[in-house]
Amino acid sequence: MFNNKNILITGGTGSFGKQYTETLLSKYRPNKIIIYSRDELKQFEMQQVYHAPCMRYFIGDVRDGERLKEAMNEVDYVIHAAAMKQVPAAEYNPMECIKTNIYGAENVIKAAVFNEVSKVIALSTDKAANPINLYGSTKLASDKLFVAANNMVGKGKTRFAAVRYGNVIGSRGSVIPFFAKLIKNGATELPITHPDMTRFMITLEEGVNFVLKNFERMQGGEIFVPKIPSMKMTELAKAMAPGLPQKIVGIRPGEKLHEIMCPADDSHLTLEFDSHYVIEPTITFAFKTSYKENRLGEKGTLVEQGFEYNSGNNTDWLTGEQFLKIAKEYL
Repeated sequence: MFNNKNILITGGTGSFGKQYTETLLSKYRPNKIIIYSRDELKQFEMQQVYHAPCMRYFIGDVRDGERLKEAMNEVDYVIHAAAMKQVPAAEYNPMECIKTNIYGAENVIKAAVFNEVSKVIALSTDKAANPINLYGSTKLASDKLFVAANNMVGKGKTRFAAVRYGNVIGSRGSVIPFFAKLIKNGATELPITHPDMTRFMITLEEGVNFVLKNFERMQGGEIFVPKIPSMKMTELAKAMAPGLPQKIVGIRPGEKLHEIMCPADDSHLTLEFDSHYVIEPTITFAFKTSYKENRLGEKGTLVEQGFEYNSGNNTDWLTGEQFLKIAKEYL
């Protein structure tokens, strides 16, 4: 599907963008891969690794709608990965978070419609489900924008969807490199915010493959949620440093005990497939479709009323041994 196509990745110098680029280059023959981001140093460093003839590097900010329009010229597929993600930074700089995560989403949508991009997938987060912090709230607003964008197209061909998943193992800013650094520096204990805290866990490769597959599945308006394992933070710390004591430091502002990906309030819209869930849009579009069967022929069924998919009630759990096998390259 990506052979001879032009693909643009906003925030393309991040962990996801790099893995996505590597996967595209190894499995497909794209015409162009456009990395769109605002940090020239990160782009320079990425160019040293990914310098195939199809690679293009565009300096630009998602806050700049005109630059996005230029960058999306003749683009077939867009992955919107750019975001302001750090919860404390977002709380302290709320308007900056809103400008990037909400106004930036609007700019991506307008540029995609203007250039008649075929398909756009926006990366969401578990924090967008029943949000309690600004980051999650802006990403919920972004999700709503991308879903509703399917009504902006009119007779155009562009379709929009979102992908929501949990903590990416080894990504920048995640707990794993944070713990690894503490251990390397000789820490005498590891900080745990709450003894019962759980999180969904997904590898970068799994996240990228899920997004790739959803370009084939999507009809427009879906929020895709993968079925992935959970892990207790105490078990994660124990696996990384078996002999190191753990200190309970308390839940930080804007932090949940368990993360949610499919809220109970959306259970009447949530379809379960073999490998994932789909949250249907709350609004109807000009194009008629049934989300119970996707473009790959996979069929889903409506979940029970009140169903909630959260990291605490998950039926799939990572053991310490499984985690170490997955995360060994980051430790």
